[in-house]
Amino acid sequence: MLGTIIGAIVAGLIIGALGRLILPGKQDISILMTIGIGIIASVVTTLILGAIFNYSGGRGISWWYWIIAAVVAALGISAYGRITSKSH
Repeated sequence: MLGTIIGAIVAGLIIGALGRLILPGKQDISILMTIGIGIIASVVTTLILGAIFNYSGGRGISWWYWIIAAVVAALGISAYGRITSKSH
């Protein structure tokens, strides 16, 4: 159980960082929120790919999963930035 939690945090950090790299410019978002959005993007991507392609993780590195998760994270970070933006 602890390994799963640590794995989710590490995956969230990587996916969130990739999502921030995709977006142009500077994002005014904390590292904790980046990890949180990355974890959510990871879960959402797994659910979507599981429903559409019967994806279950499998063996080795699934590059399509990481690419799609990074795009989902970028969308989440962008949405979070728009929601919390102080200048309307």
